[in-house]
Parts: sequence; structure tokens; C-alpha cells
Amino acid sequence: MKPSLILVGLGNHGAQYENTRHNAGFRAIDRLSTEFGVGEWSEKPKFLAQIQEGRIVTVPVLLVKPQTYMNRTGEAIHKILDFYKLDPAKNLIVFCDDVDLPLAEIRMRGKGGSGTHNGLKSAISHVGDDFTRMRIGLGEQPDGADLANWVLSALTKEEAKEIDKSIGDIPKMVKLHVLGPTET
Repeated sequence: MKPSLILVGLGNHGAQYENTRHNAGFRAIDRLSTEFGVGEWSEKPKFLAQIQEGRIVTVPVLLVKPQTYMNRTGEAIHKILDFYKLDPAKNLIVFCDDVDLPLAEIRMRGKGGSGTHNGLKSAISHVGDDFTRMRIGLGEQPDGADLANWVLSALTKEEAKEIDKSIGDIPKMVKLHVLGPTET
């Protein structure tokens, strides 16, 4: 199946990173997998990623978790887009955390910069800045905290609950983005 849309969650693989702030993108992809995924996740070394096929009504999608670690995310994204001959401006949505948004706020944009996010910097360096991104707010880091250490630290139970609640809205947002508004 050739996907019409690539949905990429940014995060770091491995148990030690599973519940960290920086893995909000993986959390979003897991939620999309529950809603739209078909079959099992599989390891695809040629894509440097775990992938799962999916479907949003009749639109074939590919759910992706890069296995490159955050700073090399763009390599996996580029390999997948190149293999399927897809245009990032039309066929890519990237999901990631954002320290510049209030906790659990979700913002979708068609293009833009990377801010302080190294995963987005990597994606932009490999495929350009013209792709849709959905950012999941982490809130500001505490005063005096090192940004890298803070985003790689575990979410509190309260933070995880708020983020997971807002991530619950992402499938509806993606479906609207893909299919457009439906008449009732």
C-alpha cells in the first residue's frame, strides 16, 4: 500500500525515554495508532523507523516512530518520503513537543521554523520547512533548569494526564485536516 500521508511522531526510542516530556510525539502517534492503525507495528531498518499502516476512512496513511533518536529524525523522514516519492508539503504531518506552548495546548501549523527543537531542526535540514507540524505544549521549563535535561525528564502524573487528555483530540484534528469539514 502506498500511503497518501505520513504521520511521524518525534521521540527517543527505549524504555528510559518512554515517559519523558520529549516523547510527546510518540504519545500522539500511539493515540493515532489506536484510532487509525491497521495491523501491527514493524521494525523497518531501511527507514530507520518503526512503522504501522493505517487508514483514515479511505485515505491510506503510514504511522512512523523514527528509531534514530531525536537529533537525527530527519534522516528517517527523508528516507520514507523519498521511497514513496511524496511531497512533504502535501503528505507529511510531524508531531512533537514544544516548550514554548502552555502545558497540553496543541497547535497545528503548515510550515515554520524549529524553535529550540532539535528533532524539527533535523527534519527541516532533510526535507525543508514546508510541512505540517502539530506541536504539543510542555509549558516552560522551571527557572534554572537545563532545557535538555528537563525535556528528557519524566512527566509528572498530573502533566501526563493533561497531555494525554489533549492528545485524545488529535485523531479528530488529523481527520479534519485530511478529509476537510464534513456536512451534517
